[in-house]
Amino acid sequence: MPAVQYTQQLAGRALIFASAMFAANFSVWTLYAVLGVEIRGQLDLSATEYGVLLAAPILSGALLRFPVGLLVEYFSAKKLILLQMLLLLPVLFLLPFIDSYGAHLLAGLWLGISGVSFVLGIRYISPWFERGRQGTAMGIFGAGNAGAAITLALAPAIQNWFGREWIGPAYGAGIILMMVLFEFFAPEETRYMRSRGKPDLRSHLKPLTQIRVWRYGLYYYFVFGSFLALLLWLPNYYLSVYQVSTPVAMALTLLFVALSSSLRALGGWFADRYGARTVNWSVFWTCLVCLFFLSYPPTSMTIHGVERDVHLNIEVGIELFTLLLLVIGIAQGFGRASVYKALHDNFPAHMGSVGGTVATIGALGGFTLPVLFGIAQDLVGIHSAAFMLLYGVLAICMLVMYLAIKRENYMQRLQYAQQNNFLLEEASETEALPDR
Repeated sequence: MPAVQYTQQLAGRALIFASAMFAANFSVWTLYAVLGVEIRGQLDLSATEYGVLLAAPILSGALLRFPVGLLVEYFSAKKLILLQMLLLLPVLFLLPFIDSYGAHLLAGLWLGISGVSFVLGIRYISPWFERGRQGTAMGIFGAGNAGAAITLALAPAIQNWFGREWIGPAYGAGIILMMVLFEFFAPEETRYMRSRGKPDLRSHLKPLTQIRVWRYGLYYYFVFGSFLALLLWLPNYYLSVYQVSTPVAMALTLLFVALSSSLRALGGWFADRYGARTVNWSVFWTCLVCLFFLSYPPTSMTIHGVERDVHLNIEVGIELFTLLLLVIGIAQGFGRASVYKALHDNFPAHMGSVGGTVATIGALGGFTLPVLFGIAQDLVGIHSAAFMLLYGVLAICMLVMYLAIKRENYMQRLQYAQQNNFLLEEASETEALPDR
C-alpha cells in the first residue's frame, strides 16, 4: 500500500468525516435521553433509578476512554474507529428484545462503547493541523456533539412512524452506513503521523503526573460532563416541572444541544485568537450567573403590610428558564473547545493519553451528575436541586482556576526576580575585576 502524502485537501477530508463519525456515535451514546423517558414510565422508576439508567452508557464510555486513549498511540486511529463502530452493532439490533430494568442497564453499558469515538477522533485529526489551527479544527470536530440533537429529533420520529422497536435497528443501519463512508473516504494517517507514537508506555503516562492535567480534567467535568448530564436530564425536567408535551420537551432540549454543539467551533476559533484560559474564565463567570437564577426554587411569601398582606410568588418561568439554559449551553460549547485547545498547546505529542484522561474525567461527569441529580431531587424534594449541585461544581472549578492563576503569577514574579538578581550579581562581579 503506497504511503499517504499530506495535503490540505486530505486534512479537510479527514476533519469532515471524523466529525460526521463522531456525530453518529454521539447520537448512539445519548440514545437513552429519548428511550429513558418511556422506560421510566413503563417501569415506574424513581428519580435515582432514572438517573442511573441515563448514566449507564456514560459510565462505560468514560471508563473506556483512558485505555483507548493509550491504545490509539500504538495503532491506526482509523482502524480503531472502524472496530469501535463494528462493536456497537449487536446491541443496537438487540434493543427491541429488551424489556427489564437490569437488561436496559446492561444494554446501556454496551452502548457506551460509542463514547470512545471522541478520543479516537481527536487523536485521528490532531496531527493533520498545525498548532495555530488546532482550536478551530478540534472545535469543528467537537461540534459532533450535535449527534445528540439528531437523536432528540430522529428517535421520536422513528418511534411515531414505525414503533419504538425499530429505533435500535435504524441506528444500527446508520452506523453501518457511517462505517462504509469512513472506510472509503476518510484518509489513513501519513507514515509520519503513525510513527509519532512512542513504544515506551511510561512516556505516555509521564504527563499524567502533572497537576494541570487533572485541573483540565476538572474543567472538562463541568463544561462537558454537565452538558451531557443536562441533555439527558432536561426532557424529563421539562415534563415534570412545566408539564409540557413530550414533543415540546424534546424540541427544547434539542435547541439546547444544537446551539451548544454548533457554536463549539466558534469557541475553538476564540481560543486560537484570545487564548484558552481567557475563554475558560469567561465561560465560568457566564455559567455562574445563569446557574444562580436556575437554582432558585419556586417560592411563595406573605409580607404582612400595614393595611393588608402582600403575597409574592417567585419562580423561573419556562421562557426565562430556556433562555438561561441556552446561554449556559453556548458557554459550555466554548469551554469544551478551549479546554482541548489548552491541552494541545501543552501536550501536543500526548493527545491520546492526556486527551483520553481529560475526556474520561469529563465523561464521568456525564455519569455521576445525572445520578447526583436524582439523589439530590429525592433528598431535597425540589427540582432545581440539580442546578444547585451544578452551581457548587462550578464554584470549585473557579476556585481551582483562580489558585492556579495566582500560583503561576507568583512563579513568574519569582523567576523574574531571580533573573534580575543574577544579572546584578554578574554586573557587580564584572565591575570588581581589575583593569588590564
